[in-house]
Amino acid sequence: MLHITSEVGALQSVLVHTPGLELEAVTPGNREDYLYDDIIGVETAEREHRQFVAVLERFSKVHQVSQLLGEALEFPEARDFLISRTLDVVPSEPLAQRLSALPPGDLVSMLIEGVEEDAGAISRALNEVGYALPALPNLFFPRDIGMVIGEHAVVGSMRYGVRWTEELLIKTLFRFHPELENAGIIYDGSEERRNNYTLEGGDVHVLRPDLVLVGFSERSSTAALDQLTDVLFSQGTVTDVLVVVMPKAPTAIHLDMIFSQVDRELSVVYPPFFVGAERLPILHRRRGDDGVREMPNLFAALREVSLPIEPIFAGGTHRTTQDREQWSSACNFLAVAPGQVISYSRNEATLQELRSAGFRIVSGTEFLQGHAQIDPGERVAITVVGSEIVRGGGGPRCMTLPLRRDDA
Repeated sequence: MLHITSEVGALQSVLVHTPGLELEAVTPGNREDYLYDDIIGVETAEREHRQFVAVLERFSKVHQVSQLLGEALEFPEARDFLISRTLDVVPSEPLAQRLSALPPGDLVSMLIEGVEEDAGAISRALNEVGYALPALPNLFFPRDIGMVIGEHAVVGSMRYGVRWTEELLIKTLFRFHPELENAGIIYDGSEERRNNYTLEGGDVHVLRPDLVLVGFSERSSTAALDQLTDVLFSQGTVTDVLVVVMPKAPTAIHLDMIFSQVDRELSVVYPPFFVGAERLPILHRRRGDDGVREMPNLFAALREVSLPIEPIFAGGTHRTTQDREQWSSACNFLAVAPGQVISYSRNEATLQELRSAGFRIVSGTEFLQGHAQIDPGERVAITVVGSEIVRGGGGPRCMTLPLRRDDA
């Protein structure tokens, strides 16, 4: 059974996707359509991601999206569901026939890597070939397409249509694969097509069984956040929701690009948005109350709900370094246990701030080779190389969908 009641409880099970040939669909001409700021080298990205997965496997059971999906599609009901829903998004009778004839593994590859259109004479002459079924180069960020809150599942409602097929993949897993058995899907973004109802997992942080922190961002709308909150209040143990009102800026597309919890009482933040004159508005909605209260800042709001968390400054105290390292996902940590996190090695000023907070910095390579041991309960940041995969616009938290954690 799925179980997430914390951002930092010991990780038991997690879902990832190692990027592959789908990245080749991104070109300089279409990168913005695919939500990319740059294009990524496939072999390097795959190599970096595999190191990340190898570190994860020392702490948790790691599942690949493609493997679980292939297993789920052995069930005729799951196969019929996924093909029919995919064709609702991308109607095509020739595509339907082609998908229906494929064995599960080939079907999964085609859904992820995309299907090129049959080119006509003009298209061939001008070397312009599009996709009948778009590739999914953002799938190695599964955090956004699915969420676990308590024992319930949430299917994300992607802001941009290029990611809609990803919603169907995660819904198929939530519905049909035993590894993702859950207490029910309480918000289903794959059925949501209203323009003002969008919800992505980078904006949803489960801090405690009764407390969720969310971001009102470019990718998650107030209407969807209200709907999720109403459902959590009525069906779950959640009593309080804190909202970070975020700027519509490319540097802050999700809350986890400016905030992540790294220990029971510590978080890493992008300082200008949480401390000082530029700090973002914070709202507090409590179960049973009609409206919301505006709080002085995030940390005051957290103290109000009896969760005192102190900030560690991403990029240190210098604004230029803060900006540079925030851009390279310096706030985007994945906790594998309280005070034990995975981060990119490139954000040196942020790692120095972690050292000052009592974290030991351990190279992922040394850790995997057995040259660095980690003691239970010690604070440690394990660093992985992210020179290429960071170009996709995310970090370790983005690249994982936790399925089960211990309670913190």
